[in-house]
Amino acid sequence: MNSKVGDRVPVLIVGGSLVGLSASLFLSRLGVGHLLVEKHSGTSHHPRGRGNNVRTMELFRAAGVEQAIREAASVLAENHGILQADTLTGADQEWLFKEIDPGGALARFSPTGWCLCSQNDLEPVLLRRARELGGDLRFGTELTEFEQDGDGVTATLKDRATGELRTVRADYLIAADGPRSPVRERLGIGQDGPGDLFHNVSITFRAKRLADVVGDRRFIACYLTNPQGDGALLPVDNQEQWVFHAPWHPEHGEPLEDFTDERCAAHIRTAVGVPDLELEITGKAPWHAAERVARRYREGRVFLAGDSAHEMSPTGAFGSNTGIQDAHNLAWKLAAVLGGWAGPRLLETYGEERQPVARETGARASARSAEHRHPGYDAVPGAGRQKNVLAVALGYRYPVGAVVGTDPQLSAVPESFASTGEPGTRAPHLWVRQAGVRLSLLDLFEESMVLLTGPEGAGWKAAAERLAERHGIPLAAYRVGGGPDHELAPEPGRDWAEAYGTTPGGAVLVRPDGFVAWRSPAEEPGADQLAVLDGALRAVLRLEG
Repeated sequence: MNSKVGDRVPVLIVGGSLVGLSASLFLSRLGVGHLLVEKHSGTSHHPRGRGNNVRTMELFRAAGVEQAIREAASVLAENHGILQADTLTGADQEWLFKEIDPGGALARFSPTGWCLCSQNDLEPVLLRRARELGGDLRFGTELTEFEQDGDGVTATLKDRATGELRTVRADYLIAADGPRSPVRERLGIGQDGPGDLFHNVSITFRAKRLADVVGDRRFIACYLTNPQGDGALLPVDNQEQWVFHAPWHPEHGEPLEDFTDERCAAHIRTAVGVPDLELEITGKAPWHAAERVARRYREGRVFLAGDSAHEMSPTGAFGSNTGIQDAHNLAWKLAAVLGGWAGPRLLETYGEERQPVARETGARASARSAEHRHPGYDAVPGAGRQKNVLAVALGYRYPVGAVVGTDPQLSAVPESFASTGEPGTRAPHLWVRQAGVRLSLLDLFEESMVLLTGPEGAGWKAAAERLAERHGIPLAAYRVGGGPDHELAPEPGRDWAEAYGTTPGGAVLVRPDGFVAWRSPAEEPGADQLAVLDGALRAVLRLEG
């Protein structure tokens, strides 16, 4: 085999599925050079991982791809809710929930909303935009080995078509290489958690008459509970393309080869309650539901993200959303360290923040699978039904990490959702006008640290401008109010200080990922605002000296 010495890149991403592609997009937006390698020849062809929660859509909104994603997902735009039934033709039917956002209440908290976009439709959007922004993404390329030292990572890459090897030197490596992550295994990082939960075979099929049976029930998924043919039915186009998840029991010695086209077709007919349904099996893919979290998210200059860091039951799509949010958390920190405006110890906060979120979210996902009686999962549901999914989607928080003024004893996922502006939580959404243009405050958080202060916070704004110049930190400062010298004007009836839990003379420091890093409730008369804000910035960004 031929071997070539490659270039040095700031970041090497291993894995080109949802999380790796998201990491590439986020790094591209921040101007961080990187190389992504994926062993498969292209993006996913199988319709899976379709639920993108409101927080993930906020991140894609900030990254400029929300509209393209919604266009790619337009065929399922009217699908809502989860139906549970013995069969589609039987009398025993119940909506576990019928609307994702009943009454449109979510608009109070976010400028966007949930989006049902299958992985095979979403990945090409992310790939295209990352390349447009200058990302170097190479499919059909496999990481074969790597070594790291105090200055970087040396990786050997193999072109799977030609067998050619090349060596790449990277400052950092992101392993987004799936639940059986070769990178994690090479690092010897173990996992904790209950382990395997259940196994399914995902079957894609074509059946024109099924749309007539489904009728106007535009569900996201339908859990079919007939003991002779249980499974989950998911629409792909609401017309003739469908997916069916059938229980598989390898733990009982059931081989995958037993899932012949004939068996799958018969199972689907029994499950939907239409014995003579004409259908064509178009594909099959096994998958495994598990609950595991890596014992650490970092080893030197290598970071785990997505399924390599955590596995979750698929109900609610918590795993994919958590993985995309991993990538977003890590991207700005790598950009800050590589850009020289944060200390290297900032990278320690990635695992401190994300690992507890994964642990608690994974437990919620397993409980939700039991509640929904997911096919193949025999766990007994807990008492009651989960009512506050927003606590997981928008309410997750960082009690420790790159934050100041938090309670480290708090759980990473609260029991209920509240948007308060407390340090360690996602910054609240608020519509404002900037030079006559309507935008959400969340639209300001991506490329820099942001200081928000009220009409009486001129001292904070001046301090921020001086510190940005002193430390070379990208730090934007805005006064929020209705006066002519205020950069942001809230819409009538909305109070910025109330939304952010402060006063007209207070200040809030928000990170590039949209999380509150620090908050001062008032102008603090007599205090040295420059020194106070400097201390907060140093603590958050782990600045030395």
